Amino acid sequence: MRIAMVSEHASPLAALGGVDAGGQNVHVLELSSALATAGHEVTVWTRREDPDLPETVPLRPGVVVRHVTAGPTAPVPKDELVPHLPEFTRVLAAAWAGDAPDVVHAHFWMSGMVSLAAAAGRIPVVQTFHALGSVKRRHQGSEDTSPKGRVRAEAAVAREADRVLATCTDEVFELARLGAPRRRTTVVPCGVDTAEFTPDGPVAQRSDRPRLVALGRLVRRKGVDEVIAALRSVPNAELVIAGGATGVDRADDPDAQRLRAAAEQAGVADRVRLLGPVARPDVPALLRSADAVVCVPWYEPFGIVPLEAMACGRPVVASAVGGIQDTVVDQVTGLLVPARRPDALATALRDLLASPTRGTAFGIAGRDRVLARYDWERVAAATALAYEEVVEARATRTRPVAVARPETAGAVR
Repeated sequence: MRIAMVSEHASPLAALGGVDAGGQNVHVLELSSALATAGHEVTVWTRREDPDLPETVPLRPGVVVRHVTAGPTAPVPKDELVPHLPEFTRVLAAAWAGDAPDVVHAHFWMSGMVSLAAAAGRIPVVQTFHALGSVKRRHQGSEDTSPKGRVRAEAAVAREADRVLATCTDEVFELARLGAPRRRTTVVPCGVDTAEFTPDGPVAQRSDRPRLVALGRLVRRKGVDEVIAALRSVPNAELVIAGGATGVDRADDPDAQRLRAAAEQAGVADRVRLLGPVARPDVPALLRSADAVVCVPWYEPFGIVPLEAMACGRPVVASAVGGIQDTVVDQVTGLLVPARRPDALATALRDLLASPTRGTAFGIAGRDRVLARYDWERVAAATALAYEEVVEARATRTRPVAVARPETAGAVR
């Protein structure tokens, strides 16, 4: 098939650079690559953030990135992109009018709006939200910076898309509350590169202390503050924090300032290291250096980091929220704790570090689970099956019906 991936704010090229790349960037990159390996042709449409970027960039065999000029040719926070969506839509509509793909796969709610408008009912549209505004509002309240109307827009996209691919079972129920037809919702999780993230390979330099690793963005809802608070009750362990904005050591980085202040207040500043952003090729070595990988966000639509840690054979301690409840099996591949509970987190970490044999067993089970359910080849196959169903349904002018099949069921818990 000829597939158009639309990812308006998250370019797969950013994932290659390893700086400020979030889960959506990685997802689009790896899914596109796996689909191309299976013989499909993929074009990723994303917003131009640099005037020097060429219009078309070959990414990998079978995958090209097309840059759309919509708004300033400079980085713009995604919550400020709504005024530029009509321009993005016009570019896609013009391109697809003369050279239509077989299917469009939109990533994030704004991409869904753009894709449905540009497809104009002529091309089937598959939607992956990656995060839902209703969940974000529930957990962040007044701190939610999403544009007004996001939840209403998501509900409209969920109703109009030919198929919605939920990344976890928790999201299915949230989508149902938005009015998404259950028959057009399929669970297809995110994946992990099991050839890159392996138990064997280089290990980042470390001290003799038990090492905890937290990886990802440093925003408050990611729960790194709770990890620092828990460290006070985990004697001798060190915490290595990787992620954040470029130039994390600069005094004007508010997230780094907040975490340093939290470490000082907790009396553990001498056991906390902020590495700043880590290039993606260096992430596996960092994860292998951990005695435990800690991922305790307040909420999480899916959560790539626990999967990457499990693929590297490392035990995971994570909060029991969102998609993490699907990927991490409590007492089998790691430990699940309540979100925003440093006391419960500290207890879990002490218990795990006190039993290295248990941690090793968790790591072995985690690697097995990833290979069985979350390899990108398997995820791409389940995604392609959804594409085939909506294309066939359009051809026969019927609404697609989600059918439980072994290929799909094997990709989820």
